[in-house]
Amino acid sequence: PDVIIEAQFDDNDAEHGQDHLQDMLTDDIKKLSLDTGEKGKAAGVTGVHRAKQDDGPKVNDPRLLPDEFLQRTAKVVYILEKKHSRAATGFIKLLADRNSELFKRCAMFSPVDHRVPRVYVPLADCPPDFVTKPEAYSQMLFICRIVDWKEDSNFASGQLCKSLGQAGEIEPESEGILTEYGVDFSDFSPEVLECLPQNLPWIISPGELAKRRDLR
Repeated sequence: PDVIIEAQFDDNDAEHGQDHLQDMLTDDIKKLSLDTGEKGKAAGVTGVHRAKQDDGPKVNDPRLLPDEFLQRTAKVVYILEKKHSRAATGFIKLLADRNSELFKRCAMFSPVDHRVPRVYVPLADCPPDFVTKPEAYSQMLFICRIVDWKEDSNFASGQLCKSLGQAGEIEPESEGILTEYGVDFSDFSPEVLECLPQNLPWIISPGELAKRRDLR
């Protein structure tokens, strides 16, 4: 039943009658069904030809299929390392459905980087007058950090970390890029600054310079 057989016969076959042709087909099907390992191959009986090549073997057991007919599949079972900082730069806006319960609790964060999903953020993290004057923040950049993403939700959940400033200005844009890539751009501590030479202007001594490779 897993093999489609196309029968052809010429004038000589027709002389033996239709019954003879049916007997030939029946015998051939029995031969194919005896050897499951040869399913999909042509039977060597006169007047009987194999199914078309591009149809592919029709078997229920995938273990009997050649590799070229198989599509390997897999699923993620464990996250070995989180490469992304989970922080993104973007804009906040009100949800479209004003009658939903979610509208009263959350706003939508849209990242500038389209590889990052959109995020639900609590209204408590937004500016106090955001709900009444959302247009005032349409061009304001914010930093949001993703904290969760449920399997049954199209959007992640996150928290607003800080307001950067107006989009298009150098300082907010630079700070957003550094935060997204996890670069620590905070001021050096006094302990670190004490390690630097205190007597300025400082120069490299000739003896020290002789031991170094000059890459200037």
